[in-house]
Amino acid sequence: MINHNPFVSERLDLSPKSFKQFAQFITDKLGIKMPDSKVTMLQSRLQRRLRELQISSLEDYQSFLFNSPDGADEMTHFINAVTTNKTDFFREPYHFEYLTQTALPTLLANKRPGSQWLMKLWCAGCSSGEEPYTQAMVLSEYAKQQSGFDFAILATDISTKVLEHARLGIYDVSRMDPIPMPMRKNYLMHGKDKIRIVPELRRKISFHQLNFMDDDYAVKDEFEVIFFRNVMIYFDKSTQEAVINKLCRNLKVGGYLFAGHSESLAGLDIPVTSIGSAVYRKLR
Repeated sequence: MINHNPFVSERLDLSPKSFKQFAQFITDKLGIKMPDSKVTMLQSRLQRRLRELQISSLEDYQSFLFNSPDGADEMTHFINAVTTNKTDFFREPYHFEYLTQTALPTLLANKRPGSQWLMKLWCAGCSSGEEPYTQAMVLSEYAKQQSGFDFAILATDISTKVLEHARLGIYDVSRMDPIPMPMRKNYLMHGKDKIRIVPELRRKISFHQLNFMDDDYAVKDEFEVIFFRNVMIYFDKSTQEAVINKLCRNLKVGGYLFAGHSESLAGLDIPVTSIGSAVYRKLR
């Protein structure tokens, strides 16, 4: 029940039963593990929704989300609230060196000399856009040295909030620190306290919503490279295996999969082989 008193006092303690219901739903819907240690985090992240909706307790919010006719519309806000979106420009930079110095030359060796090549990359779990824009900068620099090379990037995330941010390509000036100075000059527009990715780079990336728990990702393209970094840490092993297998449906034979450096694919039944530090290749 919605309380329309704007001075409502929020009761933010989740009962064990309510937390278990929330946690099971989040795991089933989003694949995210929600152990008991996450109860404080969940309570904290839902505070803003309670204030905006003027709902007096998390139990009332739970009833509104799951039982109200307006619950379906609220689901987008709920997903935005409970998903984690930590990212940076040039995070784990070794992978970008590997991409340009090893992966792309290896892929290029199988192309006919002098032919045009539109290389397709999928940034799966793109958050607020720093990672796909980093990829676009790196690939743009590579294209300057490689005649006939061009690229297109698909960037997906489940959160509509971060996708909206990513499409705008506007960030606080402090976020650009990891970006090399020459790239700042080539790919950033500078304001007083904001930077924006130049339009030519923004046009290289297509942002779309995608839930890794869906049976069919409805992605039609095949990709030479997939970045799926720092997402699996939120999944259990069976979910990791299922998601990677679905991603690899769209990875070309010979293509590369990049995972986060803190993530291990060991023991998973997946069609890629480890060939470097958190780098995998689909060999057949």
